[in-house]
Amino acid sequence: MAEPEFTATGVRIARRLRSLTRAGRVRISDGRLELLTSYGAVIDSAPVSAVRASRPWLGPDGRARADLAGTRYLLTLSDRDPAPGEPGPPAARRFIEAVRRAAGRGG
Repeated sequence: MAEPEFTATGVRIARRLRSLTRAGRVRISDGRLELLTSYGAVIDSAPVSAVRASRPWLGPDGRARADLAGTRYLLTLSDRDPAPGEPGPPAARRFIEAVRRAAGRGG
């Protein structure tokens, strides 16, 4: 298995108004985006080519919207990257850039 292209832990994953996990994981590896619970159970997974990632129009900087093959999720990452050696989720901007890079749409 190849090294993941992007990994974030401590991510709040919500679908509509329902929070699915407050400490989930997001991983881009082998051309797939996976949303996982803190225990590693798969919430949803899709090829990166079928994923749209963007920032919501309103709200804090640490949020990103991910549309996985028609299912929308709201991801709360962070508004800033953590300091080196400090735990915490990376910025939402890095997630969006990683999705675009993995899908070959530039970034």
